[in-house]
Amino acid sequence: MAWTDERVEQLKKLWSEGLSASQIAKQLGGVTRNAVIGKVHRLGLSGRATPSRPARRTVKPARPRTTTATTAPAARAPRPSPSAPSAAPTPAPVEPAVLPSGEFATVLTLRDSMCKWPIGDPASSSFRFCGRKTGTDHTYCEAHADMAYQPSQKRRRRNSDAAAALDAIAATRRYNF
Repeated sequence: MAWTDERVEQLKKLWSEGLSASQIAKQLGGVTRNAVIGKVHRLGLSGRATPSRPARRTVKPARPRTTTATTAPAARAPRPSPSAPSAAPTPAPVEPAVLPSGEFATVLTLRDSMCKWPIGDPASSSFRFCGRKTGTDHTYCEAHADMAYQPSQKRRRRNSDAAAALDAIAATRRYNF
């Protein structure tokens, strides 16, 4: 397809009206959007009179959802209130072991088979480690291992939180497309 003077004039007119390259290509027929963009560039046409933005669709307000008897809040079974995890009570703090030298375990005196549980403030002179005997390949004594290694709790999600998140996602999809 050759660019005739008539087609170039029509291109200039449509471009100045603010039509997009795709819209111009459809009206001219026989040319692609890229061909229109290339010709506009070669002609050195300036910016547009109005920006070429697609017309915004009007957003309809969301209809209120109707609930059935099975999803109504009154029909749901009461949920137990969240309470503290049912873990064993925390054991009393274990006193650090006294080494044969009469001192407590420090960074310099720790060995592989000694508990490395820190006791006190590291900035103070009374800071020490537990120093009790540990099992093979363990970092802490039995008492401190019970405090350090606790089974992970299953993560619970309240149904109302999940439903609210899904509603928010659905509303976003409705308005963004």
